[in-house]
Amino acid sequence: MRLNKIYILLASSLLLCCLVSMDAQAQRGKKTGSFYKGRYKQIKISRTKAAVVCPIFEDSAYPYQGIGVKLGDPFALTYKLYPNKHWAFAIDVGKAASGLYSEHHRENFGGNTQVDTLNQQQGISYISHTVNSEWVVEAKLLLQKDAENLTKGLQLYAGLGFQYRMLDIDYEYLLEINFTDNEIGKINVTDETMGPTAVVGFEYAYFDLPISAFLELEGYYDIASNPGWLRFQGGVGLRYVF
Repeated sequence: MRLNKIYILLASSLLLCCLVSMDAQAQRGKKTGSFYKGRYKQIKISRTKAAVVCPIFEDSAYPYQGIGVKLGDPFALTYKLYPNKHWAFAIDVGKAASGLYSEHHRENFGGNTQVDTLNQQQGISYISHTVNSEWVVEAKLLLQKDAENLTKGLQLYAGLGFQYRMLDIDYEYLLEINFTDNEIGKINVTDETMGPTAVVGFEYAYFDLPISAFLELEGYYDIASNPGWLRFQGGVGLRYVF
């Protein structure tokens, strides 16, 4: 629950930052078009300065690259390549928000223990689990769409990808030997799984620094360890664009 509050706060802060920047641009536009109209000449931004004010600005300057951090699920280092105006390729490498998967890991306990070795008088039940590591590697191909009719520097995107996950987890369980004797045991489980992803999001890049801010939501569909399991993920982040 605490992690969810942090993600909501981060997303709200990022959106507020974008809205404030957009409002500032709008206010500057109003001043230029009304009060200052006819008194000053229109300011022309050079190509060099345009690249600083808005990295994804000059169509002739592609390809671009971006590297940064994504906060959410997963918490990851993120790299993005923009070969042209319409397509992009992104790679995220990081750790899953394990607290959001507690119920899923608990449900998987039965499949990760050797219950077939127990006799009819014995039983086994879940007590707790500890996630040692839960790594995520994901690659995505994205279709970018300008949304400058809404605000300068805004792009919408959607795409498909593939995710690979590696889990190391310890389970603690209660072994019921007979009606009077019980034992507490532990088992370590390592698991690898993978599946396709679909993603939608938006990217905003009209700051005074060569950075882009993004917010995205994606769905992950497991085809290996838990076939058919669907999980929604997402996050916010910043990339330095060069």
